[in-house]
Amino acid sequence: MSETENTTISTNELEARMQKAENIRIRDGVVWKDKFDRSHKIAEARTLPDGSAVKLCGRVTALRWLGKLMFGRLYDIEGEIQFSMSREEIGEQDYKFMKSNVDMGDFIGVTGELYHTTAGELTVRVSHYDILSKALRPLPEKFHGLTDMESRYRQRYLDVISNSDSRNALLGRFKMTQNLRDFMNKNGFLEIETPIMQNIASGAAAKPFVTHHNALNADFQLRISPELFLKMAIGAGFDRVYEVAKDFRNEGMDAMHLQEFTMIEWYAAYWDYKRNIDFTWEMITDLIMKARGTLQIEYQGTKLDFSKYEMIDYTAKMNELFGCNILDFEDVDVLRQKLVDEGMFVASELEDLKSLATLVDYVYKRKIRNQIVQPTFLYNYPTYMVPLARHNSEDDRRLDMYQLLVCGGELCKGYSELVNPIHQVQAFADQAKSIADGEQEAFNPDNDFVRAMEHGFPPISGVGLGIDRLAMIVFNQPTARDVILFPIMK
Repeated sequence: MSETENTTISTNELEARMQKAENIRIRDGVVWKDKFDRSHKIAEARTLPDGSAVKLCGRVTALRWLGKLMFGRLYDIEGEIQFSMSREEIGEQDYKFMKSNVDMGDFIGVTGELYHTTAGELTVRVSHYDILSKALRPLPEKFHGLTDMESRYRQRYLDVISNSDSRNALLGRFKMTQNLRDFMNKNGFLEIETPIMQNIASGAAAKPFVTHHNALNADFQLRISPELFLKMAIGAGFDRVYEVAKDFRNEGMDAMHLQEFTMIEWYAAYWDYKRNIDFTWEMITDLIMKARGTLQIEYQGTKLDFSKYEMIDYTAKMNELFGCNILDFEDVDVLRQKLVDEGMFVASELEDLKSLATLVDYVYKRKIRNQIVQPTFLYNYPTYMVPLARHNSEDDRRLDMYQLLVCGGELCKGYSELVNPIHQVQAFADQAKSIADGEQEAFNPDNDFVRAMEHGFPPISGVGLGIDRLAMIVFNQPTARDVILFPIMK
């Protein structure tokens, strides 16, 4: 039997469970109860001493009947606990009813006191039970659960019950997001909201999803980044802002890329990118310590040390690879031909790369990025790489920008923001040309953003950090889907 079939109920089993539901209705008047007044969550109960009176509730995940005694397990999202019932303590009639009508997967409430068995396991000695909800479908096979990945993604509610690794990773990710908000709030940042549907989705190099607004009879785009709106909030006078944002990018899927994903973006007035490097590192190490209790963690067999980080000059590294100064090139065709002539790539591989930014980024991703394993900040990028970043005051060909990489994956990107509207207009004009040349993932120019900048922005530094990617690393999960409760499936 396949794993999908494991959770497919047979006609006979459905009829049997429906009959049990009817038996419960006849006895209790209702099968699916409206409430239960528990005294503790299971995790809380596990901290109490023997003899403590408790009222616990949850899903039944195991049942063992041993004549006049039974043992079961009660589950909630934070843990499990054993419970026991004896015929003498709860009465012959209730004992038999429990045995005949309660299955694995049902929700029950138990009243009793805590004790340790002779085997040393904390257990609730049940004096009374309530059947709270009847499950008409069985749980996955109790020892193996769901192991097929597609089944786990499609039936995540079962995966969480059956697989402790999934449960712990997802629970950890949600708590990490809470800790992230706490960290930002503690440091004087204000969480704000920006539009998800936008006239022009901008703030990143990505292809947007398009939807139609019936009332306005106009097409809108789902945001690819909240960046422009957050910076306009800074212009309005909010000194430090952030948003835990759902973003949408109509791009390919792989281990680190999803079309719907969660980021945190934050912007601080009067900061530069160097201040944000320090803040980013402080944040990430704080989150890792709270989640794992150590800065030395393992990701997919690789030992990572978050007690320190490396710094790599992006331009210098690319110059070493290219054998020339990439800042000297203004014509993408010339640089493309050089790469072909030197045998680094074949012409057909590069022919669709229409701009210096996409060409240089392509080479970087193929030749350098995957070699970076330990936490590393890359800095000193050419100006053509990002149209929203500030040009360096000492060399107008460089950006005040950085990226943090771990295990060949980008965790975040930050920079001193471009607040010069004259430079911004030119940068957007360059992006418009790239779009006209066929670049599907160029930045969309936004005239409203330029108008806001013309009214005056203070110095700003901002960062976008992928929460899904960070959770992958922190909780040692192979793909972004593994830290998303309900991933999109075909």
